Parts: sequence; C-alpha cells; structure tokens
Amino acid sequence: MPAARESLLDAAFTALADRPWAVVRMVDVAVAAGVSRQTLYNEFGSKDGLARALVRREAEAYLIGVERALSGATGAAGPNERLVAAAGWTVRAAAANPLVRAVLTGCWSERLPSPVRPESPGTLSRRPGIPDPLPSPVDLLAQIRDRAVRLLAGDWPRGGASGAADLGQACETAARLALSYVVAPVSEEEVESLVRGALA
Repeated sequence: MPAARESLLDAAFTALADRPWAVVRMVDVAVAAGVSRQTLYNEFGSKDGLARALVRREAEAYLIGVERALSGATGAAGPNERLVAAAGWTVRAAAANPLVRAVLTGCWSERLPSPVRPESPGTLSRRPGIPDPLPSPVDLLAQIRDRAVRLLAGDWPRGGASGAADLGQACETAARLALSYVVAPVSEEEVESLVRGALA
C-alpha cells in the first residue's frame, strides 16, 4: 500500500510539527491519513517503526536534494559551484526540517523520536530482532561524499589518481563545512561563500 504508507508518513510528519513525538498518538496519525489504525500497525509494526520510517524518508529526501544540487540541475555550473549548491541545500534542508537536522548532527531533542544507535559508530550490521540503526552523521557524511565523488568525477578538471584524491578531499571539505554551519547556523549565502572560498 504505497499510497497509504506515504499518507501515514505525511500525517506523522505533520503531527510531529505540532507536538513532541512522545505525545503523538498512533490513532491520530491513522485518522489524519484516512486509514484504520490496523493499517498503520500492518505497515509499520509499532510507533517506533513509524518513527524510523519517517526519519529514513526525510534523510533520503535530503540526499536526493544533494544529488540534484550536485547534478547541476540549476545550470551548467562547474564541479566547485555544484559542491557550493549542495552545501547551500544542506543548510536550507536542515533549517526547514528538524529530522534532517537531527540526522545530520546527531542531536535529537526530546520533541523528536529517539534513534536506535548501533553498537559502535559506523556499525550497520543487522541482528535478528534488532532494527537497522538509523544513519549516524558519520554514515550520512560518507554517503554525501561518495555521491558527490560519483556525480562530479566526469567533470573534475584534474585527472589521474591525484585528481581523484583531490576530488574526494574537495567533496569531504564541502560536506564537512556545510555540516558545521548546520550546527552553528549562518545564512545560506555565507555558507556558499565560505565553501566557495575553501574550494578555490
């Protein structure tokens, strides 16, 4: 039931905007989505399952936005400007969405669902009965960097092994700078200017 699933996730996200996750009731989410409470439980299993699916959806939407910026959808920008655009998107998305901000920073307020942490940082192994951990900031940073390298490799002006290392370092630098401004916010224009300067 993809339509019901998305409606439920939309209803949960709306509920979270109005009140802390601890007081969001499953029955209210189901009613807002126009489905039965049983449908909600069939789809997600529990309130924790709903929360995890919601956080994963918002994180994936953020990553799709990163890819859009890196693909140069706004014009024929070079790789550095596309990294600048991805940094701007990161700051914009984190300012607009508390779940994205929490996933990027690892700072979960009492208003948000609590993430299940892996046994050690970066460990994503699955054990029976233990839900997959939500991505940590380290995991997300690696995904951002890897997607950036993949999408920019064909346009990177410096070839060879040293060029590939330069590209990886540029992608890592831009992503880390953007994340630092999610933690200590400044305007999107300031972030873009600072990332542009660091990459010059």
